Amino acid sequence: MKLIGKLALIGFIAGLVLIAVMKVVQWVTGSPAYVLLFNFDYIPVVNTWEPVWLVGFMFHNLTCIVSAVVLYYMLRPFGMEKQILPYVAVYSIGGGLLFSLTALSDQPPDFSDGEAWVWWTLGHAVFGWVVGSLIKRWIWT
Repeated sequence: MKLIGKLALIGFIAGLVLIAVMKVVQWVTGSPAYVLLFNFDYIPVVNTWEPVWLVGFMFHNLTCIVSAVVLYYMLRPFGMEKQILPYVAVYSIGGGLLFSLTALSDQPPDFSDGEAWVWWTLGHAVFGWVVGSLIKRWIWT
């Protein structure tokens, strides 16, 4: 259970880094990609929960935590769980694909916003780097 706790903390920290990176991108470029981090209006039932800002924040954090734990255990049978590159690759590709969920929402960014997609994907590459780096340094199994 100690391992899952460390992985959960890693996912949470990396999720906060992702928020910070995307907020800086929004401030510097004006890109609305940051908004997508907290968007859940395309998920039935959950999209009725309030307060929206808190549900969005919790949704983001839960997603980050679960993804860090799950990917670690998916990489473990291949002996790749302590390598940084698989985390960067999976989260970059996965993030790039998940951007398409914006098509299900009226909130920005628009599905056709290529610049937002690039920032979103790069932000998820940073998330993957943080997850992989922290796992490499904190997990001794």
